[in-house]
Amino acid sequence: MSKTKIFKKILFVLPLFMLAGCEEFLSTEPDSTRATINTPQQVSQLLTTAYPQGGYVVFAESMSDNVADKGIGEDDKTNRASFLFEEVEATVDEQDSPDQYWAECYRAISVANQALDIISKSSNPSQYDAQRGEALVARAYAHFMLVNFFSKFFDPSQPNTEPGVPYVTEPETVVLKKYERGTVSSVYQKIEQDLVEGLPLISDGSYTIPKYHFNRAAANAFAARFYLVKRDYPKVVQYANAVFPGSSIVDNLRPWNTTYSSLSPQELYNTYSRASQNANLMLVETASLFGRHVARYRFGMNFQKWQEISASENIINDSPGWSYPLYSQGDNNYLIPKLNEYFVRESVNAEIGQPYVMLPIFTAEEVLFNRAEANAFLGNTAASLADLNLFVSKRVGGYQPAKHTVTAASIRRFFGPVNLRDGIISTILSFKRVEFVQEGMRWFDLQRYALPVTHQTVNGGTLTVQANDPRRILQIPQSATLAGIEQNKR
Repeated sequence: MSKTKIFKKILFVLPLFMLAGCEEFLSTEPDSTRATINTPQQVSQLLTTAYPQGGYVVFAESMSDNVADKGIGEDDKTNRASFLFEEVEATVDEQDSPDQYWAECYRAISVANQALDIISKSSNPSQYDAQRGEALVARAYAHFMLVNFFSKFFDPSQPNTEPGVPYVTEPETVVLKKYERGTVSSVYQKIEQDLVEGLPLISDGSYTIPKYHFNRAAANAFAARFYLVKRDYPKVVQYANAVFPGSSIVDNLRPWNTTYSSLSPQELYNTYSRASQNANLMLVETASLFGRHVARYRFGMNFQKWQEISASENIINDSPGWSYPLYSQGDNNYLIPKLNEYFVRESVNAEIGQPYVMLPIFTAEEVLFNRAEANAFLGNTAASLADLNLFVSKRVGGYQPAKHTVTAASIRRFFGPVNLRDGIISTILSFKRVEFVQEGMRWFDLQRYALPVTHQTVNGGTLTVQANDPRRILQIPQSATLAGIEQNKR
């Protein structure tokens, strides 16, 4: 797409939309004064907080190749240090920091373990099957995210004997209990054990709003993601197909080129993270300033970076261009209206409170991409191309099936003379990059494929971080050393 054509799509004003309340989005923690929790309903209420309510988007996106140094902008320590691959000197109380995410993951794990302990001591544990399933999968997810950020990334071709993260399976009953990190391999084994045991037990009927929990679709999506990292491709296809039993993934993709195309920025913000959106399989509230600063971070997406990210539209035959609406907040501060801030006041009349972002943790789009990638490695390239064209059908303006297609020829035209499987993988990674821009997802693909990241600063400096660079592993929080947890070597 030419630069002129792109500029026709841009509006250069975008107010910051902040809502005063978000009770419908926020879970309520059970009354801590309750003497006993002894019914499935009470355990379900406890499990509403078994999810990490801290954000990873700021540091994950800032470490990726989706951002540039704009020279000026919001000077956020997590954004800056992550871009420079330095340790983030922020505490567990500071929103969007790695330390807060670590603490939130282990808080969520603690809740899951408390629920599992209550269930194990019940006179009739079988009546808690659904709650047990949710607790096991939630525990697996939090450990999965921790080990992927705070340990060397899992590589199924290697022994993975590097230090992992403590896999906690019991309620904490003592102060400063000592924990062992184990290995990355052992953590993955325990994740798989919890996931495989818990997933069949999950029952959507046990939830008031299933998409705020590990419902069956989200749990299967998690399994597809997990096995994609493990490169167990038959299981990726198996679990991806189980996400929408009896219906097609395409019917659940975001309608960017139809319904979404007529929405204003505020309407997009109010729509993107709704439980009513078929594409959203699971949503988690995260205490975060990302919705407020996304466009104005110093290390963020400028127009040149957007051109690089969106260039994948040229893989499509006769491409009319992506339908993603690009907006700006001031000079060179670009964003796609997705993750809005919901401000929760401490009381009805209070002037202070906490900002939150509802983050889509699992989506139909990721499931589609994971299935396409697995099929490519299984030699089912026709199935992969079919999935890519399902995606395109919801993403380009004025879509015409006979014209706007991804083919072997169009892939080679864009990437050069590559074999079809490798070309499909490159196409998937490129499409995922533009689809999940400003959501932190790109970092996981850079890690999975051990791709180098190069960041350039406005003063002419160049920072290239190779796959084996220890700076790609987040540092264990200083506070965790009190529990005897060894920090990562930098």
